[in-house]
Formats: sequence, structure tokens, C-alpha cells
Amino acid sequence: MTSKTESGSNSSPGPETAIEVYGLNFSWHPEQPSLAFPDFTLIRGEHLFLHGPSGSGKSTLLSLLAGMLRPGNGSVRILGTDLYKLGAGARDQFRADHIGVIFQQFNLVPYLTTLANVTLPCRLSSPRRKNTEPSVAEEAEGLLRALAIPEDHWQRMVTKLSIGQQQRIAAARALIGAPGLILADEPTSALDTDNRDRFLELLLSLAHRYNTSVLFVSHDRSLASYFHHQLELRSTGE
Repeated sequence: MTSKTESGSNSSPGPETAIEVYGLNFSWHPEQPSLAFPDFTLIRGEHLFLHGPSGSGKSTLLSLLAGMLRPGNGSVRILGTDLYKLGAGARDQFRADHIGVIFQQFNLVPYLTTLANVTLPCRLSSPRRKNTEPSVAEEAEGLLRALAIPEDHWQRMVTKLSIGQQQRIAAARALIGAPGLILADEPTSALDTDNRDRFLELLLSLAHRYNTSVLFVSHDRSLASYFHHQLELRSTGE
């Protein structure tokens, strides 16, 4: 990862980037101070650990990177695309095609089975569907096996599974179809230490296989050693 001041002026083509952020800020209300985010670049295939106190804007930054919020100022490039030069519908489709999101509350579809939840991105995105190997169902099953979801759970409704299992299903859903970027918002907060470490190792191992970058948000600074880079956000009061 580099800051804009570290990037230099060399005109030769550099490595493919997953994220480029410049001059980004956002305010929830005109009368509130803006959240100002640091400039940074993350290279495709590398992983970033994002931390900071409550109120520093970690989840807001993820929503800006996913195209779910529009910034007050600044630019966001994801996988070479200037996200906020796209219209709202095009941003939604870009997210479906290229970004896997692991929400803090998982956001699994309660009336779908485990397998149907994992394959859902491939029903919404032709590129993700085409990226699966050798087929959507077989890749989904391979991800579930890798994440230790027993086969007899694949046709169960996700509401019948444990929190830890739902978390791993959310990871499989984010990974299927080899998106270029995964945004993970406090996905290990409900896990004990052993399951947290196992989850992280599996997530990053699978991301490496697909050359997928991971931006991982957590309050737990002890997790930083799993990642290539770390970035701290400071609260607006500092």
C-alpha cells in the first residue's frame, strides 16, 4: 500500500490497483463536521487491515468504497474504475460484478438455503458467474468445504445455523466468482480466538488463490499481523 506522497512521478505503468482513494470526505449532516479519510493505494492481491476508534468512520469508508454512499469530495477508484463517475445503477452493478462484501451482521437471505446464499452473487452478476470453476454449484461446494461447512448443512436455511457458520457462509458468498476486492466489516467480532484465527487464515488463503484483495475492518489490533498493510483512522475529535 502507498500514500499519494509515496507514489512518486514515474510514468512507467505500475501494478494493477485494487483501491485508490484521494481527497475523500463525507458528512452525514451539513451541520456535522466531515469525516476526512487519508489518501491511499492498495495493490491488487494485497490485503489491508483498517482500524480506529468508534466514530472514526471505518464502516462509512467501506460504504464509500462499495459505492453505497456518495462522498462530499474526493475520488475512489476500484480496480481501475472511477466509482463516482458511474451512475447509481451502474455502481450497483459494478459492486455485484467486482466486490464481495462481508457485512458485520452478515446480511444473508433468511429464506434461502446455505448453498443458495453462496451462489446468489452469480445470479446477479454475469462476470462472477463466468469466473466460477468448473461451475457455479461446484465452486460454491468447494468453498463451503474449505470453510468447514458440513455437506448436510448445504440445503438448510441459514437461520438454522450457528453464528460462526453464518459468518463462514457470508465469506463464501463474498469469494465466489473471484471478485477483485472483498470488503469485510468486523466479520470476526462474534467468534472466539481459535475460530477467529481459523476464519482469517481460510479467508486470506482463499483470497490469495483468487488474487483478491481484502480490506478488513476490526477493533482488534492483534489481527494486524495477518495483513500486508494497516491503516488507522482517527476519531473526529482528535
